Amino acid sequence: MEAIFHERQEGSLCAQHCLNNLLQGEYFSPVELSSIAQQLDEEERMRMAEGGVSSEEYRTFLQQPSVNMDDSGFFSIQVISNALKVWGLELILFNSPEYQRLGIDPINEKSFICNYKEHWFTVRKLGKQWFNLNSLLMGPELISDTYLALFLAQLQQEGYSIFVVKGDLPDCEADQLLQMIRVQQVQRPKLIGEETAQSREQRLPRSDVDQAIEVNHPFDGTSMLDEDEENFQRALALSRQEIDMEDEEADLRRAIQLSMQGCRRSECLNSLSTNVPQLPHTSQTDSLSSEELRRRRQAYFEKQQQQLPQQDQTLNIEDKPAISSSNLEADPGGDMSEEDMLQAAMNMSLESVRNHLNTEEKK
Repeated sequence: MEAIFHERQEGSLCAQHCLNNLLQGEYFSPVELSSIAQQLDEEERMRMAEGGVSSEEYRTFLQQPSVNMDDSGFFSIQVISNALKVWGLELILFNSPEYQRLGIDPINEKSFICNYKEHWFTVRKLGKQWFNLNSLLMGPELISDTYLALFLAQLQQEGYSIFVVKGDLPDCEADQLLQMIRVQQVQRPKLIGEETAQSREQRLPRSDVDQAIEVNHPFDGTSMLDEDEENFQRALALSRQEIDMEDEEADLRRAIQLSMQGCRRSECLNSLSTNVPQLPHTSQTDSLSSEELRRRRQAYFEKQQQQLPQQDQTLNIEDKPAISSSNLEADPGGDMSEEDMLQAAMNMSLESVRNHLNTEEKK
C-alpha cells in the first residue's frame, strides 16, 4: 500500500486531491486549479458580453460569484474536466443513458471520479485491483472485483454523480508494481478523525461531507465480517464497563453502610463512655484509693456488726459465706484482702459496662 499515492483531505481541496490521486502524483496545486477556474470565468464573461455589456443579464452575471471556484477551495466539474484535458483524458457520465446502452462492465474500465455535493474522490484500478482513493480516508481502500459494481450502484442510490475517466493515464510506480503482485488488506482504513470520535464514544451530528462518504465502506464479505466483529467487540467492551460501574457502585454502597455502622457504634461507645462515670461502682472504684476503700470497708463492717443480733456475733468467720463480685454490695465486710476488694470492684464496673452496652444494642 505504501507505493500507492494518496493525498489526505486538507480544507476543502478535495478536487485537487481527487485529481492527484487519480494521476498518482502531485500534478495539480490550488494555484493551478484557480487559474483554470479564472480562465473559465473569463470565457463565460465574454459569452455574456456578446449580448451587450449594458444588458441586465450581463450586469447580473458580473455581480454573481464564480460558479467554478470559491474561497474554501471548491472547484467545479468544469475545472476538473479542463484539468484532465491537459493529459488527454475525458469524463463521461456513468449513469447517462448513452453510456448505459454500451453495456460496459465497470471492471473493464480504468478509473472513476465520484461527486456528491461539494466532495470529489477517485476510484481507480492499479495493476489488477481496484482501490477507493477517497481523501477522507486514512489510506487507500481495497475493493474486490466482485463488489465493484455493487459499490458504484450504492453510490448512485446515495445521490452521487459518477464519471468514467476515458483515456490513457500517466504511468505510475504503483500500477507497475501491482501488475506483478496482488495485495491483501487485513483492516479497512478509517476515516480521518474516526479514532478520535470513537475514543470519546460520542457521535457528532453528521455534516453533508459525512453523509457523502458514508457509503465508502468495503462491500466484500470479509470486510463485512470484520465490521461486525468490531461492532461486537465494541458492544462487549461497553457491557464490561457497565458491569464494572455497577460493581463500583455496589462497593461504594457497602462502604457507606459500613461507615454508617461504624459511626453508630462510635456514637454508642462515646455515649457509653460519657455515661459510665455516672455509675456508682465505677465512680467509686476510680475515685477511691486503697486506704480509703479499706477504711470505708472497716466502718461498714463495724456498723453491720452492731446491727447483728447477739447470737450472730459468736459466729466464726469460717461460717460466713464466700463473697463474690456479684454480692459485694450486699456484704462488703467479708474477710477479703484489699487487692480482692479492688478486683471485685473492677469486675462489677466491667459487668455494668457490658449490661449497658447490651441494653443499647437491643434498642
